[in-house]
Amino acid sequence: MASVVISDRVEAKDFVEGVDYVQVSGIPEAKSPIVREFFSYNCSHCYRQDPIFEETVELLGDTIDFERTPIGAGRPSWILSQEAYYLAQKFNMTNQVHGNLFKRIHEKEGPFTRPEQLKDFFVKQGADASAVEKAMNSVDAKLAISNYDTQAQLAGIRGVPSLLVNGKYLIGSKSRTPEELAELVKYLSALEGADKS
Repeated sequence: MASVVISDRVEAKDFVEGVDYVQVSGIPEAKSPIVREFFSYNCSHCYRQDPIFEETVELLGDTIDFERTPIGAGRPSWILSQEAYYLAQKFNMTNQVHGNLFKRIHEKEGPFTRPEQLKDFFVKQGADASAVEKAMNSVDAKLAISNYDTQAQLAGIRGVPSLLVNGKYLIGSKSRTPEELAELVKYLSALEGADKS
């Protein structure tokens, strides 16, 4: 077990590989340090964990980039949710619609089952109907969804939500507070730096 210095603290408590995290072949990340959440709007665990992850991101502040990758798992309604994330990114509406997508699926109408429902959702959020339809049928949408699937496969994602730090440290699914999660993410980011030296 390595002891790693983290920010202004003298040392962080040690985390155990195989218990708190595992090293995976992973994915190449353009930025570092970065934490990537693999999730689905259809996943009830993701829905419940989302406030914890949001608070963790706030605690980390500008020190670590945060990205999301939606998972399709070959299920039609989950693939529509991947498309929802793509559209949110495409129209710069992610902050506006992220929580609304979870609420729509888990508190109101259930999962998307048809593309028309997805289009209607974004139109109600203020997007132009023809622009949404064009984006949904674009090559870019297909490429984005293929890229999401490739990232999940390379990261060895077996369930959601999952967090991957710097493209190679997969955090275990143990229940943690936002503070504990932020500490673990910082630890793994520092460990990545120590591995390179």
